[in-house]
Amino acid sequence: MEVHLIDGTYELFRHFYALPSAKDSEGREVAAVRGVLASLLGMMQAGTTYIGVATDHVIESFRNRMWPGYKTGQGVDPELLVQFPLLEETLSALGVVVWAMEEYEADDALASAAFLAGKDLRVNRVVISTPDKDLAQCVQGTRVVQLDRRRHLERDEQGVVQKFGVKPSSIPDYLALVGDAADGYPGLPGWGAKSASAVLSRFGRLEAIPPNAKDWQVNVSNLKSLCEVFNNKRDLAFLFRDLATLRTDLPLFATVDDLLWTGPTPDFPPMADRLDKAKFSMNRAPRSGERSKI
Repeated sequence: MEVHLIDGTYELFRHFYALPSAKDSEGREVAAVRGVLASLLGMMQAGTTYIGVATDHVIESFRNRMWPGYKTGQGVDPELLVQFPLLEETLSALGVVVWAMEEYEADDALASAAFLAGKDLRVNRVVISTPDKDLAQCVQGTRVVQLDRRRHLERDEQGVVQKFGVKPSSIPDYLALVGDAADGYPGLPGWGAKSASAVLSRFGRLEAIPPNAKDWQVNVSNLKSLCEVFNNKRDLAFLFRDLATLRTDLPLFATVDDLLWTGPTPDFPPMADRLDKAKFSMNRAPRSGERSKI
């Protein structure tokens, strides 16, 4: 059994920026929904049967209360935002399990679903379809992997180490030090990918990093300065790690059997017909500047 977990937010974004505008009979923008729907139908035709899709039904989450600079829906194209409810409605009509997140984020749903599916011994592989680097923390060996469907790039645990220089369990600590511009937190001043991976590949977690730079025994430049920054901003680093740590305890489903796709509901044919009849704009090219994440 193979379980596929889809980042609906990312999929909607990438299709929105890749496709020309298309309006349904009521004048609503639907091109991105059409694109995501076609992509998922292609997966099903290829044999995918256990599937769940997570979306950010509300952009803001509990993390906005933790850090004022955390990502919001500000600046997101309104024609993209209005397609989130339509995507959720369409996929539900298709018979796909959809987790429309409000208090938590779609990434938390994907992490929780991966954790739940991973506990089922019948599951051979869990494939998390998203390029978002914070989901790398969920990768386990070759059984729970991350897939960038646009680039056709699959990353297992060894792939995470090759990409970031640290194990999946250290990804939240890594992001705490280097920051995540897409999520809106900056990391610690002076810390970059090379220094973070060098230090964390040795110590693993923030709390294991010695307060004295002489005890680090790692080959990085500005060692003393990095140590001083870490010691002075230690509390901030732990806050950023909390922001980067995905929640895995959401009770999304009782068993992976709940994710089995058995076919569309009676509501799907009229919705598919409406989307199929949407008219593409002849004078509007695909939008530039794809955003991989809200």
